Amino acid sequence: MIFSEELLKLAAAADRDLRPTFEKIEATVRENTARVMESFAAHRVDAACFAPSTGYGYDDRGREVLDGVFADLMGAEAAFARHNIVNGTHALTIGLFGLLRPGDILLSVTGKPYDTLEETIGIGGNGAGKGSLADFGVLYRQIEMKDGKTPDGAAIAAFLSSPEGERVRVCFLQRSKGYLARRTLSVREIGETVSLIKSVRPDVFVVVDNCYGEFCETAEPPAVGADLAIGSLIKNPGGGIAESGGYLAGTKRAVELASYRLTTPGLGLEVGATLGQNKEMFRGVFYAPHTVGEALKTAHFAAYVFASLGYAVEPAAFETRSDIIQTVTMGSPEGLCAFCRGIQKGSPVDAYVTPEPWDMPGYRDPVIMAAGTFVQGASIELSADGPLRAPYTAFFQGGITFESGRIGILCAAEEVLKSCGKKTAK
Repeated sequence: MIFSEELLKLAAAADRDLRPTFEKIEATVRENTARVMESFAAHRVDAACFAPSTGYGYDDRGREVLDGVFADLMGAEAAFARHNIVNGTHALTIGLFGLLRPGDILLSVTGKPYDTLEETIGIGGNGAGKGSLADFGVLYRQIEMKDGKTPDGAAIAAFLSSPEGERVRVCFLQRSKGYLARRTLSVREIGETVSLIKSVRPDVFVVVDNCYGEFCETAEPPAVGADLAIGSLIKNPGGGIAESGGYLAGTKRAVELASYRLTTPGLGLEVGATLGQNKEMFRGVFYAPHTVGEALKTAHFAAYVFASLGYAVEPAAFETRSDIIQTVTMGSPEGLCAFCRGIQKGSPVDAYVTPEPWDMPGYRDPVIMAAGTFVQGASIELSADGPLRAPYTAFFQGGITFESGRIGILCAAEEVLKSCGKKTAK
């Protein structure tokens, strides 16, 4: 691919200046890869684990071993990963419906959750009559983060100590930013919030939407006390290999209750045919630490390039990250669309396609999405999207190899420069 001399010089500067940052990422990749290999050895992963099961799926050893591996890697007492969980929202729905009962309160302590959960919860009438939590008498409350940066411990403690707070059964934390202008939470910060919640209400379940965060650090939310961490296998933990699926990991009790919503009460994890999908899920989690490292490098590179072109980015190029999402505030609909067009041009699949905004199910605003991926909707692969609402922010993630992700970012920069030019100020 041919890029302007200006962009090539900028890319070379990024490669040079980001080298120390990349070395830190590589150290995390090595530690997480060692954890994966130790777990595989401890659970005696072998070719028999890849054999398919059909029908009820009784005695599927591979399914049971994979559950054990996910529990290990999440620092959890128990876990399950299934190919037939269709996305992260589905996995979260399984967990929330498993834990909540009529009359309970679901308390989000990181502000409004990701758009696609609105219908599951029944926020603002969304999901009414469709079987949302609200339809079953579950109430919803939320506490905003302080300055969009950290959970408000004082407000959380005050609510949990109030008469209404006695009805809280689940406290919900979203690790990543979603479509909001807020910081991603580190595992340390999640642990501090869990400790605060448990000090006031030890009986409350703490559920973490862990999407986009897995393997960015060397520990996960269950290791710091979360009752459930939930995510999608076509994001980080599938390593760009798993073709579908999701996981839930946490305490034995929380996982058991969630399993009764996965299948049926009483059967839980004893059933579920794997239909030959185990091998891809094992292979995916094996590749995941390395693949996440490549995505993190791509995100740092994107932040460096677009900040140098005058666009506001978050996180900054040299900030330590706890998820793979990078935002670039484009400031206009055309800027957002140009960014996504460039990412699409720099993708391995459907590079010839021009993305257009559309009314995507589950979202309040038209969304434009660049997704030239081998697996449909796989956010660990090179992708970018954003709602067409001010300030017109592009949410970028993925890149299963840094080399291809680097090309995608340069294509996006070229398209933005052609359509909008440089910004005069960051």
